[in-house]
Amino acid sequence: MNQISLQAVVFDFDGTLAELVLDFTAMKGRVAGAAAAFLDPVPPPNGLPALEYAERLAALVRQTSPDAAMHFLDAVAASIREQEIEAAANARLFPETRLALAALARRGLKIGIITRNCHAAVNRVFPDAADFVGVLLARDDARYVKPDPRHLLDALTALGADPARSLMVGDHPMDLATGKAAGTLTAGVASGRVALEELARHGPDYLARDVATLVTLL
Repeated sequence: MNQISLQAVVFDFDGTLAELVLDFTAMKGRVAGAAAAFLDPVPPPNGLPALEYAERLAALVRQTSPDAAMHFLDAVAASIREQEIEAAANARLFPETRLALAALARRGLKIGIITRNCHAAVNRVFPDAADFVGVLLARDDARYVKPDPRHLLDALTALGADPARSLMVGDHPMDLATGKAAGTLTAGVASGRVALEELARHGPDYLARDVATLVTLL
């Protein structure tokens, strides 16, 4: 698809625009640790991401005590946010990020970021994000979080962009699934922890080593 027909490009953050330093295994371990006060035994995550794992455990706790489930989710939310902000202190934007975003903006494209990370962590890594993007919907800014397509659709609404003329860019199959569910084009970048070959299996419209390479493809 010719880039002139695009209205907007929305990016994932960690692993796409910035180094992915979060230890998701440790994060899920802390979720399980918090659940141990309410569940015995605590079921393993079985591949679930941390947020979904917490919701699954909360549903089990809720069967016996809705109040306990609420306290559990509050404790998990605080723990995850703490881990995200700590990890952000050791992260940095990829060197090509600002140049790539600026290049797209010069072509008249609207730019957005959606992320499951918290806003404070993103701001610590990318404090000047507002100079480069028209909307940033972090987890605590959003009504829904990806892979729910409404996370992306809300960002596109804020940008005034048509999903059919927009592109979702990310380093993980979840990002590609989010874009497909929202009706956008999708691009996979192998700057995170997922190889190009694995991303290709999910059928993105574009594949690139990183966002700088992607900009040359558009």
